Amino acid sequence: MAKNEETSKPAEQPEAVQEKKAGEEISKDARMWAMICHLAGLGWLIWWIVPLIGGIIGSLIVWQIKKDVHPFIDEQGKEACNFQISMLIYALISGLLCFACVGAVLLPAVMVVDFVFVIVAAIKANDGRHYRYPLTIRFIK
Repeated sequence: MAKNEETSKPAEQPEAVQEKKAGEEISKDARMWAMICHLAGLGWLIWWIVPLIGGIIGSLIVWQIKKDVHPFIDEQGKEACNFQISMLIYALISGLLCFACVGAVLLPAVMVVDFVFVIVAAIKANDGRHYRYPLTIRFIK
């Protein structure tokens, strides 16, 4: 009887294999566009004319164009937009705190946090893993 019980149970797989299977369900194209949604948030580096809203505009444009193609792109696009809006708020607050000499330290820290988290999110999206940014206010649900 022990043999029948053992054979009727599905074999458990290591966590790494389960993650890989979850990534295979999401097409390569969907993963690429989700990654682009995140990387478009680095628009503040490129769009020096409008540095405060450059990240939001880039993520928002890519998300709006591709959100109906795949649910993964929609989810990660919302996540990228929410993060960029949150970073804009944190940057504005840090800019105002420059008058109190605290913002001179906070503003560069916000920029570094933005850059690092966007890169991490882009890598995870390209791997097909769902990523939620820390320190994010969820404006778009």
